Amino acid sequence: MLDSIYQRNFLQKMPDGTVKQVNPFSGTQVWTVPGRGKRPTVNKKDEKKVDRVVKEVEDYCAFCPANYLKNPPEKARLVQKADGSFEVLENIKFSDLFKTTAEFRRIPNLFEILSYDYWEKNYAFVISDKANAHREEYISEPEGREHVLNVISEKMRIGGMTKEEIDSISSGRKLSMANSFFAGGHELIIGKNHFVPGLDHDENASSGTLTEDMHYQYIDFTIKALKDIYLSNRYVRYVTVFQNWLNPAGASFDHLHKQLVAIDGISAANEQEFLLARQYPNMYNDFAVNYAGYQNLVIAENDYAIVFAGFGHRYPTLDIYSKAEKNQPWNMTVEQVRGMSDIIHACHASMGSEIPCNEEWHYRPPAIDVAVPWHVLIKWRISKPAGFEAVTKIYVNTIDPWSLRDKIVPKMFELRNSGKISKSIKIASECDCTPNCLLYNTQTVKTSDSLLSARGRGTTMDC
Repeated sequence: MLDSIYQRNFLQKMPDGTVKQVNPFSGTQVWTVPGRGKRPTVNKKDEKKVDRVVKEVEDYCAFCPANYLKNPPEKARLVQKADGSFEVLENIKFSDLFKTTAEFRRIPNLFEILSYDYWEKNYAFVISDKANAHREEYISEPEGREHVLNVISEKMRIGGMTKEEIDSISSGRKLSMANSFFAGGHELIIGKNHFVPGLDHDENASSGTLTEDMHYQYIDFTIKALKDIYLSNRYVRYVTVFQNWLNPAGASFDHLHKQLVAIDGISAANEQEFLLARQYPNMYNDFAVNYAGYQNLVIAENDYAIVFAGFGHRYPTLDIYSKAEKNQPWNMTVEQVRGMSDIIHACHASMGSEIPCNEEWHYRPPAIDVAVPWHVLIKWRISKPAGFEAVTKIYVNTIDPWSLRDKIVPKMFELRNSGKISKSIKIASECDCTPNCLLYNTQTVKTSDSLLSARGRGTTMDC
């Protein structure tokens, strides 16, 4: 099987211009057919422009700063101090909610994919002493108690319960249901702004409209949350990290946020990829970055990361790989994380804030002893699979990898020249495209030790 995969041509241009693609890791078949690629990239409805009233404190959606009380209690927030440095504040009391301005907030998702009950009933999971202390401190303040009860009641209302049914449930029972706010495994990292401040027109504040420094803080704050979820629940096998940007990509609100979801298993697709990586340890170099270089698909790189126009994806996709020898973002140096952040930021800035997209994080989970580089996929959700895809399992991707490269590269040059993305980024023909530039496979993956031993469990958290 490996030999046939290695010898397969992942990209094939037909005489009529059709591009046939195969994903080297999943085997997904994708075609780009001439003419289909001329469909518009930005899926915007022709709607009458609604004038926005500019407000000192935004309240355009439930994630805006004026609506803190519509969300469950925060687990942490990132604030910028007077000297320009940043600080993470944890386990915030209700009385401290409005004393600082959060650049990013870490809050539980009100509607979890895997609920607190799931972990409690299936694994006898018990809220940690730290989380319980935060819960008790929060509800010890009358306003905090009222906040928690109001959010629980609103969740019940949205779930279809009548006012009478909600009122019949005791406060004590409602407060016990709030354990999910303090010890659940589905979280959001929410940005401060709904719209880009200071513009004379409306533009949603996206990853690409952040400064490169603020984007790094966003990425680093997310990594800290990722690490903490693993530490907080011994039954978590994998934490998936993703960002849905705009409604066509699955976002409930057009307000910048990432999601982290703890699950108790490894998906079948990931299992298949890890098995392949075990058989061919260098595949992320050979089948991805090296191959992209030979096909002139590399878009940009710096000393720590590289991005190319991906192939074999259902949607036009930017593939961003960390060059670091460490397999997991929480173990990387500041420079390595910053290097990844700068490339991710440059991609978002170059594509603009009007393209719906999913940002997906992939990395080696703690229980897996196969070397896997941290890589991030930005998928443009500009088309919908329909009948043809359902019947054939061949997906029609409207933009081929070379056309995707050509859409991004000129804009990236423009942004670098204007100082809006990192000046350390090499673009297109400037890139070295050194074979085997990903160093993820140069270290032996350890099978015990390190980070989680503090809670009494050996794990593979240190590569």
